[in-house]
Amino acid sequence: MHIPTISNSATFEEAISFTQSLLEAMESQQISFPDTQKAIASLVQFPNGARGFFVTYLTVDSTLPDNPSPEVIDALATSPEIVGDLLVKNLAMSSAMVITHLRNHNPDLAESSRRVTRRTQQLIKLLNLPNISELLAQLEESVKTNSGKYQDFFTKWGYDQEQLEAIAQALEFK
Repeated sequence: MHIPTISNSATFEEAISFTQSLLEAMESQQISFPDTQKAIASLVQFPNGARGFFVTYLTVDSTLPDNPSPEVIDALATSPEIVGDLLVKNLAMSSAMVITHLRNHNPDLAESSRRVTRRTQQLIKLLNLPNISELLAQLEESVKTNSGKYQDFFTKWGYDQEQLEAIAQALEFK
C-alpha cells in the first residue's frame, strides 16, 4: 500500500484522518518504511499536520508509539521547530490533564494522559532536537516564574498550581 503525502493546506481534521490511515497501514505492514517516513515528514512540515499527527499518534490504542521506529524519528526530525514546540506543549498538556482527570474521578482517562506523557518524553529523548533543551528550559522557567514563553499557553488552558507542579514533575525525565 502506498500512502501519499498530505498537502500543507490540509486542515487539522484532515491531518488526523490521514494519520489514522497511516497508522493502520503501519500496523498491518502495508506500507514501506520509506513511504512511512515520507508520509510523516509531509505531515510535520506545517502546524495543522503536525498537530493532527501528534494528537493521533500519541493517543492511539496501539503499541507503535511505545517503540517509535527509526522512520518515525527521522521524519519528525525534518521539522525541528514545529515538532519541538509541539512536543513540549504535549508534555505540559498531558501531564496537566492527569490532574484534571483525577479530579473528575476518571482514572482511565488519567492513565491515558500518563501514557501520552511517557510517549512524549520518549520522543523528546529519541529525537534530541537541537532546540529541545532550550524549549524545555523555557517551559520549566514558565512553570517556576509564572512568566516567559509558555505563560500565555498556561493561561489559555487555565492551569492551576497543582497542574503546574505536575508539569514540573514531567520535566524531571531530562
